[in-house]
Amino acid sequence: MTAVVWTFALLAAVLHIVAFVWEALLLQRPGVHQGVFSIPAADVAAVRLWAFGVGFYNLFLACGTVAGVIAWSTGYETVGQALVIYTCLFMFLSGIVLFIADRLAMGRERGTGLSGALAQSLPPLTALVAAAL
Repeated sequence: MTAVVWTFALLAAVLHIVAFVWEALLLQRPGVHQGVFSIPAADVAAVRLWAFGVGFYNLFLACGTVAGVIAWSTGYETVGQALVIYTCLFMFLSGIVLFIADRLAMGRERGTGLSGALAQSLPPLTALVAAAL
């Protein structure tokens, strides 16, 4: 079961690294701000600072998860488990927040943010369930 935890925790970390790149580094590209986030070009300047900060929050979560898997796999089981479970719980709960924001149609049309909420919450949830078993 440990391999399942590590696999889904690392998948969640990779997704958060991709989000970091999109939000902090590539937001000004039309394919990212319009295609990924549905942000009109006229609004990019207004959300750029917010997106930069959120991008780094995603990177830090990913780094914590990777560090946890490394610690766990190299014999620091308690520290590694704590990091992996904490960061995965944080990611899962953030996905729930995205789901609620989508249901409330915050920032865009209701139903258009479900894929982001699922991508943010399902891999860490799978890791958490596997860790509990």
